[in-house]
Amino acid sequence: MTELSDLPLRANLVGKRPYGAPQDPVPVSLNVNENTHPLPEPVLEDIIASLAEAVRGVNRYPDREFTELREALAGYLCHGITPEQVWAANGSNEVLQQILQAFGGPGRSLLSFTPTYSMYPLLASGTDTEWIGVPRPADYALTPEGVSAALTEHQPDIAILCGPNNPTGTPLDRDVILAAYDAFDGILIVDEAYVEFDEQRDTAVELLPGRPRLLVSRTMSKAFAFAGVRLGYLAADPAVIDALRLVRLPYHLSALTQAAAVAAIRHSGEMLATVADIRAQRDRLQGALEELGYTVHDSGANFLLVGGFADPEGMFEALRGRGILIRNLNIPGHLRITAGTSEETTALIQAIAELTPVDTQH
Repeated sequence: MTELSDLPLRANLVGKRPYGAPQDPVPVSLNVNENTHPLPEPVLEDIIASLAEAVRGVNRYPDREFTELREALAGYLCHGITPEQVWAANGSNEVLQQILQAFGGPGRSLLSFTPTYSMYPLLASGTDTEWIGVPRPADYALTPEGVSAALTEHQPDIAILCGPNNPTGTPLDRDVILAAYDAFDGILIVDEAYVEFDEQRDTAVELLPGRPRLLVSRTMSKAFAFAGVRLGYLAADPAVIDALRLVRLPYHLSALTQAAAVAAIRHSGEMLATVADIRAQRDRLQGALEELGYTVHDSGANFLLVGGFADPEGMFEALRGRGILIRNLNIPGHLRITAGTSEETTALIQAIAELTPVDTQH
């Protein structure tokens, strides 16, 4: 059989590995930062009814400009955002890919601060954009001075600030965003995939007026518990939206995706009702792990980066053997754990306690 190495692959893709995480059918899956709480039944019924109505028209192409969805997203975002400032695609990864297609490419660069979301360098490779990874400080928290210095030095065409940051959970302060915007002349993306879980900080959407190079990316996969629908969106200057139209595929959002997303936003209060419980389980998990002697980094997201594992791969596999899936991202001594339901958190804490040597526990 033909191997990948036998094909005339683009040079910058040779040796790359596709993004992926285990999808084992385990009882407790806490490895990809999903919202593990089920959707309320009345919300499901309305979404199903909306899908049934949309199916009646699938012999025709969907609304290419997804007007109703953009109106709904603008209403959800508030802060004076208009539909003309909103874009959406099949997950925030496609939104980011379209940004790189429009503003990146050969001879251009993308910068972010590592460790961060592992798709960023893959999206750079896929669009033939140079990737610049700048290491974060030891505590992973970005500072205005550090970010400004890196952007001044490298002057990338695009920079991404992930806040809260994946995989560390580190919150992103407003003064860091403002310093970054002023430090270079390129496109600045603030990736707010987990922003609904951070009750301490305001959204960067508030900073959009007067900043045409600032783009704020969001997703419905996390707090909205809508990962399987694949809906990411963006708030930016209307001119940026026009630029993304140049690279999007025709009719890229299906009628079913549009209908499901509009219905979900109609019930945003109910969809987001689990966020407070997820925060509570995250904090409960942090306290239990610290009591067991582990180091837990501050998190504004629905997951924790946990250090202090003498053998992360061993712990990962031991938990996997017990039907609990977390994430090993090859950060020395660390594992990432999504905050789940109360029952999932209880099972996880009990399993880690049983697997942790007694002499390391507090």
